[in-house]
Amino acid sequence: MKQAMDMMKLMVDFDTESECRTYLEELRWPEGLCCPRCGGETISRIQKRDQFDCDSCRYQFSVMSGTIFHDSHLPLPKWFAATYLICESRKGISANQIKRMLGISYKTAWYLCHRIRAAMSEAEHKLSGIVEVDETYIGGKQRGHKGQLKRKAAVIGIRERGGHLHFIRANEVNQQTVYDIIARNVDKTVDVIMTDESKLYNFNMTQYRKARHEQVNHSADEYVRYENGLCVSTNAIESAFSLFKRGIVGAWHRVSTKHLAAYLQEMTWRFNNRKNPFLFRDTMLKLIHSDNLEYKTLVNPA
Repeated sequence: MKQAMDMMKLMVDFDTESECRTYLEELRWPEGLCCPRCGGETISRIQKRDQFDCDSCRYQFSVMSGTIFHDSHLPLPKWFAATYLICESRKGISANQIKRMLGISYKTAWYLCHRIRAAMSEAEHKLSGIVEVDETYIGGKQRGHKGQLKRKAAVIGIRERGGHLHFIRANEVNQQTVYDIIARNVDKTVDVIMTDESKLYNFNMTQYRKARHEQVNHSADEYVRYENGLCVSTNAIESAFSLFKRGIVGAWHRVSTKHLAAYLQEMTWRFNNRKNPFLFRDTMLKLIHSDNLEYKTLVNPA
């Protein structure tokens, strides 16, 4: 499908199971049907069971076999609607809201959201050019600064100006941890790294020692300055943090430490595709090529 998706088009084009299956077939096998087991291209269709039979190895399969839809009893139009809503909700959408809008149980809605969220992964992509780095802490309010940091979950944010955003859940925050995260996410040819004045960011002994490192002094109420035509600030990554936190307050209301990385993944996928007119299609492709996520995996203790 080459057209951008909107709610009215979704309601018209995907209101039946057969329409949804046809669309998934087009996405999964754009060059024509082939057997997922042997690769055979001579396939017979079993109409009554919405399945296929490979004439070469006799393997029977459906368009949902081996995908995140496998063994799902939820109608595909509801899968499509939930995926669209998550894609188009800038600050996220809660399982409770999905429950009300789709007329399903909370347990089903919660599991559905997590399966869609799990598919929203991106290939590793190192950032370059001008990169902003900052850290934040996610969690409830605690009395006392030290106690507050111990009880909260740390997130490192890295944003390329005019490019991608990465959020990384960090089990601890120290220089070595931060360096390791930056090394995995920032190309060594980066031009400028912008941070605040924290001692976490000292790149003199790292592969980034030749990069220009600019810091803003928040403790002195400095948030932006201009040097030789360059805007020095961490406002871009801080605005991304702010968007995520508004999602917690306004949509999800509560995010557990165990599932924090999944919510960060959802937010970055949506943010990095904010100008993509085919976000729904590309997310559906992710769902097709993602393994099933079992409910027991989600609810087992971390």
